[in-house]
Amino acid sequence: MRIVTFGYQTWGHRTLEALIDSRHEVVLSVTHPPSEHAYETIWSDSVEDLARDHGIPVHLAQRPDDELIERVKHLEPDIIVANNWRTWLPRELFDLPPHGTLNLHDSLLPKFTGFSPVIWALISGETEVGLTAHRMDDGLDTGDVVLQRAVPITSTSTATELVAATIDLIPGVLGDALEQIEAGTAVWTPQRLEDRTFFHKRSEIDSEINWNWPADQIDRLVRAQSDPYPNAYTHFRGQRLRITKASVSRCVYGGTPGRVFIHEGDGMVIVAGSDAHLGRGKGLVIERLRTDDGVEHAGKEFFPHGGGYLG
Repeated sequence: MRIVTFGYQTWGHRTLEALIDSRHEVVLSVTHPPSEHAYETIWSDSVEDLARDHGIPVHLAQRPDDELIERVKHLEPDIIVANNWRTWLPRELFDLPPHGTLNLHDSLLPKFTGFSPVIWALISGETEVGLTAHRMDDGLDTGDVVLQRAVPITSTSTATELVAATIDLIPGVLGDALEQIEAGTAVWTPQRLEDRTFFHKRSEIDSEINWNWPADQIDRLVRAQSDPYPNAYTHFRGQRLRITKASVSRCVYGGTPGRVFIHEGDGMVIVAGSDAHLGRGKGLVIERLRTDDGVEHAGKEFFPHGGGYLG
């Protein structure tokens, strides 16, 4: 099939790479210009460079305009494939090819529609994440699903590991979906939109630790902000601390949330949970942290004894 791609960062790069390795023909690659946004400099493999290296025409845009729509019309693609395109596509574009637009989204839709789905899924306590191939419609990630595959979230999973695992699903999901679409055997399943969860873009404040959260939820936030993401952070005596490794305590600790309490295992226990005053919950053990000067510290070394509060 003749294919136009819309994609950005490593997700778009891996999608284009899979198509280059397939028997299909990519007639145009549409991508965004580079960005300095914190979350867009992490998984930043260039779609533009890959396309140009393989002699594929490139169109750079933040959002589609009349020039782009006319260019796609002229190329007469059989299908558009999109992955991590960051702005809205109008119906006159996504419905233009005979097979419409196949969008890849790194969640198990209808859950975790929107932005940073793997990070939000880990924070939310889900047991799996995955990749969905669906037909684009007028909504955001609401179209009929043709294929989904999942990877498990374990008690030690980090966002970095899970994002890599979902990216690795792209070639197989894309290849199988295109085979079904071309053969006319694709079964399109409407999403149960009443089960939809919709998450916003993440910004710095979303990584600040709230010590009123239970320790297991803070632990998930720390793992969801693993390097190279902007780490979960807190403040101690006027200094910002980025928490790079933590765990839920073995013992129950009571008191006031945020209290720097006592050593356990390889780190310092911080009292956590809105009901910590009842003495029924675990604490968070800070095992490793990074100060704003970039220096890494072991939890026990940075906190040689208890006392004071984080927050």
